[in-house]
Amino acid sequence: MRKMENRLFIGCLLLLLFLTVFLLLFVMYFIGREALPTFRELSLFSFLFGERWMPVDLGGEKAFGIFNFIAATAAVSFLALIFAALLSIGAALCLSCFLREELRGFLCSVIDILAGIPSVIYGFIGIELVTPLFIRAGVHTGSCVLAASLVLSVMLLPFMIASLSESFRKLKERYYPGAEAMGISLSYTVRSLILPRAAGSILIALILALGRAMGETMAVMMLVGNANLFPRILGKAETIASLIALEMGSAEAGSTHYHALFAAGFVLLLFLFLINFTIGLIRSRLPDIEEERYL
Repeated sequence: MRKMENRLFIGCLLLLLFLTVFLLLFVMYFIGREALPTFRELSLFSFLFGERWMPVDLGGEKAFGIFNFIAATAAVSFLALIFAALLSIGAALCLSCFLREELRGFLCSVIDILAGIPSVIYGFIGIELVTPLFIRAGVHTGSCVLAASLVLSVMLLPFMIASLSESFRKLKERYYPGAEAMGISLSYTVRSLILPRAAGSILIALILALGRAMGETMAVMMLVGNANLFPRILGKAETIASLIALEMGSAEAGSTHYHALFAAGFVLLLFLFLINFTIGLIRSRLPDIEEERYL
């Protein structure tokens, strides 16, 4: 009877695994199938490197170039990652190494609440608090790449802090008792031992956060300005996710515009797969660090 239950349990797990893989492959197939007709009318080069996006015939030739959208997606995401990196590393070290367990548990609960706030709320907060600052600084309308990056960096903080604090805590439990026995201070142990040994975990957290940032839609759309321009820090731009969210509802099914939006989504999907591939490569090259992360 027990063997039968074990086989049934393992069978359910395998079924769920195959279902997950099937869903992933189905999403890739569906997006790829809808994106493919784009290239019957456009060349891959003009689609990826063209800077003009004109899906409606207003007396001129239609154009579907997404280079500015790709550049804006990268600019907003990397800027947000830079802003979030130092804050999240410092906060994670403080939570995992320098605070008492009771206070750490309370603050982690607060950070988890921040992670659960809908992105549209962050967008509203950005409109009310961030854009007025940029307007007073001379940025017209207050919408720009920097404003979107600042708000996006706040959205990345809970994710990165949760990931890093767990890694730092495990490393502290592993190394600090021995360091304390030798009279080495906690701050020196953190600087000289924990941080260097956590380099792989930090890098993986940054790459995962980059993937999270590239897929963010609502808050970025509300603050970036949504103009098809090459991104400048204090200028307007538009990301791939914003483009799809804004125009998919008005695109005629089966039109080149419709398929071009799916092709843009497929490009974003490829970027995310590249990020995950990079994470797997890093883990395979840094086995010692990853082993310590889960001890």
